[in-house]
Amino acid sequence: MATTSREIRFLAHLAWPIVLTNLGTMLMATIDTLMVGRVGKEALAAAVLANAWTGGTMLFAMGAVHGIDPIVSQAHGAGDRRRAGLALQRGIVVGLFVGVLLGLLWGCTDVFLLWTGQDPLIVRQSHRYALAQIPTLPLFMAFVALRQYLQCRGILWPSLAAIVAANAVNVLLNWVLIFGKLGFPALGLFGAGIATAVTRVVMLAALLAIVRAARIDADGRVPWSRAALELRGIGEVLRFGAPTAVQMGLEVWAFAAASLMAGRLGATAAAAHGVVLNMASLSFMVPLGISFAAVTRVGNLIGAGRRREAQHAAWVAFGMGAFAMGVAALAFALLRRELPHLYTSELEVVALCAVVLPIAAAFQVFDGLQVVGCGILRGMGQTLPAAGFNLVGYWILALPLAWWMAFERGIGLAGVWWGLALGLSLVAVALLVWVRFRGPDGSRIPGVSGVSGAPADAG
Repeated sequence: MATTSREIRFLAHLAWPIVLTNLGTMLMATIDTLMVGRVGKEALAAAVLANAWTGGTMLFAMGAVHGIDPIVSQAHGAGDRRRAGLALQRGIVVGLFVGVLLGLLWGCTDVFLLWTGQDPLIVRQSHRYALAQIPTLPLFMAFVALRQYLQCRGILWPSLAAIVAANAVNVLLNWVLIFGKLGFPALGLFGAGIATAVTRVVMLAALLAIVRAARIDADGRVPWSRAALELRGIGEVLRFGAPTAVQMGLEVWAFAAASLMAGRLGATAAAAHGVVLNMASLSFMVPLGISFAAVTRVGNLIGAGRRREAQHAAWVAFGMGAFAMGVAALAFALLRRELPHLYTSELEVVALCAVVLPIAAAFQVFDGLQVVGCGILRGMGQTLPAAGFNLVGYWILALPLAWWMAFERGIGLAGVWWGLALGLSLVAVALLVWVRFRGPDGSRIPGVSGVSGAPADAG
C-alpha cells in the first residue's frame, strides 16, 4: 500500500502540469467554440465540421512526432542525454515535414466535406476557417516535438507557461477578429482561424524563450549537426511514431466520422454533437495528462532496468485514469441540462445535448482506461498493438453500429454516441488485457535498452 501511495504521488506530480497544459491547449478550441457560438448555430456547425477534419488530420501528424516519446523517456532513464537530444532534433525534422503535408490536406477541406454530404453553405465557412490556419502548422509541430522532449524528461512547467501565454493571446485576438473590435472588421469564424494561427506561433516562441531564459538543459544540449538528418535515426522515430499516428488517427477519426454523421442529421444535431464532444474532450484532458505521465514514468523505469516497478506504475496509472473519468461521468449525468447553456442559447441544441450527455457519461471510465493504456504502451515502445485495437474497436464495430442505430433505426444523434461508447469499452478492455500479459515486467521491449541503476527519478 505504501508503494502504491508513493507511485500515485509521483504520477500525480508528473501529471498535474501536463493536465493543465492539455486543458490549456483544449481551452483554445473551447474558447473558439464558445465565442463562435455567439455568432449563430450555422457558424458553430461550420466550426464543428472543420474541426472534425482538421483535428483528425492534425492528431495523425502529431502522432508521428510522438515517436520520440519512448526514445527520450527510456534514454533519460538510462542517463543518455545525447540520444535524447538527437531524438528531439529528429522529432523537429519529422514535425516540420508532416506540418507541410498537413497544410496540403487542409487546403482540400471543402472537397472532403462536400464529399461527405455536408451543407455547401456551411462548408464554405469551414473551408475558410481551415485555410486561415495553414501557414503556421509546421511551427506548431516543432512546438509539439519540444513539448514532448521536455515532458519525457519530467520538465513540465515551461510548456504550461507557454500555453497560459497563448490562451491570453487567443482570447484577445478572437474578441478582436470574430466580433470586429479595435477598428478591425468582424470576420466571424474566419477571424477565429486567423487568431488560432497566430496563437500557435506564440506557443512556440514562448516555449523557446522560456527554455533559453531559464537555461533548461543547458548542460545536456546537443548541437545541431547532420546526425539530425540521418535516415536511420529519423526511421527510428517513424518506427515508433507511425503506429502511434495510426492509433491516434483512428481514434480521433472515429469521432470525426461521428461528427460527419451528426452533420447529416442537420445543423441542430451537428451543433449539439459539437457541444457534447467538446465537454467530453475537456474531461479527457485529465486522463490524457495521466497517460503522458505514464509514458515518462514507465519509459524512465524501463530505461533504468526497473521493469517490475514499471509494471506497478502502469496499474496505478490505470486506476488514476478510471477514477478521474468516473468523477467526470457523474458531472455529465447530474448537470446534463445546465452545462450546454455555457455553449449556446439555442434551446433545441440544449435539449438535444441533455439527451446525449448521459450516454457520454456512460463511457467516460472506458475513455480514461484506453488513453492511459496507450500511454503505457508508448512508454514501453510497443506502439503497434494500440493501433490494432483502435482499428477493430472503432472502425469494424463501433462506427457501423453508430450508423445503423442513427439512420437505420432512426435513433438519431443518441445512436451515434451509443456506437462510440461500444468502441471505447472494447479498446479499453483490450489494453488492460495486453498490459496484464505483455506489460513492462519481463516483456521484451524494442528500442532503447535499459541500464540498471540509471536515475529513473531524475528530471
